[in-house]
Amino acid sequence: MNLEQLWQAVLGEIEVNVSRASFTTWFKNTFINSLDEGNVIICVPNIFTKTWLEKKFNQEIINVLKNITQQPNIKVIYKIESKKPTSLPNTPIVPVESRILNIKSTTNTLNQFGLNSKYTFNSFIVGKNNELAHAAAQAVTANPGHAYNPLVLYGGVGLGKTHLLQAIGNELLKQTDKILYATSERFANDYINEIKAGRGKFLKEKYRNVDLLLIDDIQFMGGKDGTQEEFFHTFNELHQANKQIVVTCDRPLKTIPALEQRLLSRLEWGMVADISKPDLETRIAILQNKCQEKSYPLPDKILNYIATNIESNVRELEGTLIKLITYFEFNNIPPSLDSTQHILADTITNFQQNSLNSKDIIQAIIKFYNLESKDLVGKSRKKEVVLPRQVLMYLLRDEINLSFPAIGQEIGGRDHTTVMHACTKIENEIKLNERLAQEISSIKQLIKNC
Repeated sequence: MNLEQLWQAVLGEIEVNVSRASFTTWFKNTFINSLDEGNVIICVPNIFTKTWLEKKFNQEIINVLKNITQQPNIKVIYKIESKKPTSLPNTPIVPVESRILNIKSTTNTLNQFGLNSKYTFNSFIVGKNNELAHAAAQAVTANPGHAYNPLVLYGGVGLGKTHLLQAIGNELLKQTDKILYATSERFANDYINEIKAGRGKFLKEKYRNVDLLLIDDIQFMGGKDGTQEEFFHTFNELHQANKQIVVTCDRPLKTIPALEQRLLSRLEWGMVADISKPDLETRIAILQNKCQEKSYPLPDKILNYIATNIESNVRELEGTLIKLITYFEFNNIPPSLDSTQHILADTITNFQQNSLNSKDIIQAIIKFYNLESKDLVGKSRKKEVVLPRQVLMYLLRDEINLSFPAIGQEIGGRDHTTVMHACTKIENEIKLNERLAQEISSIKQLIKNC
């Protein structure tokens, strides 16, 4: 493994733990210049990146380097180097007899439209958890502006919303180059900056002169009145012109706090499809696909072990697999279940230690319904508090199997009969109320991702 391959392996582990925006902003144009007796010089393009990596990512970078190189003492020095050398020093950091790491780069390859070329329909694994969303996305590419317009994809972190969103963009690039992908944060920042500069018409030209508009994480528009108004008018103009709109969010639209009713009604005009946590079979299929992608097959018993112990989301699966393959390649160890269990011991333990507790569920309810803790466990009988409180009781019973008296103690010392009534009510209502069932599904996903 040479220095460039080492840095790509490091970036591969870091990428799964940070947001796409942060990764692109702070790790673009970085590389390892040298590695000598545990001293690593990492080159960065400017002083801002140097300062940020030193303050925010230094320890994580050190930990990943230690894990990959198996060198206990690693010291990182950041150096400002604006251009990457035409040929990196090919300093060997493993014995010559070791095989060269055969892992394709996991860094984002973004095109001029902001789309990642690795996000395609071919690389998307379809399972029961996402088959409706996948079918809707493909229908959009077959008949943009008419099949489902808008298309709204919602689900928890790391489940594939952005993958499908960008797969639509990459597929439609075959038909048009008038495509724009942006996060809701980017849309809001563009709106603020253009208004401050008095150049509102440029914002309109940017977002309305497209055949396909892709907006990621629209839930962050909640409460931003000016941004919502601008997006509302953008939506109307594009929709009337039969231009395709696709958005993602992390929860059902009606449960997004402070989302204007008129914008909500527009987004519900088309198709709303959810993506839930993949089942065991789908997780194994995802791992098999990634092994094929990286030209590094692993025995089924190893893939089963990973898929059984890593359930939360696709990013966690990919990150664990990259860590495992990197270790095998770097140390020239033949893959085996025993070595896998040893290598992933800390990772699996961390997942077990992060198992659910009542505080996780309470915090998820507070976040989802935008409530204060004192209201949730207090005496208030307001409608906007009573339902979340009953949902909380139900989830404390359903998710971590607390006894009825224990649940009552968690929620302000309530009698166990009150808890029993709430649990029975919610259990019966979700069979008839689709919206409530979707809310609870989204809350469960939020809990898993805490």
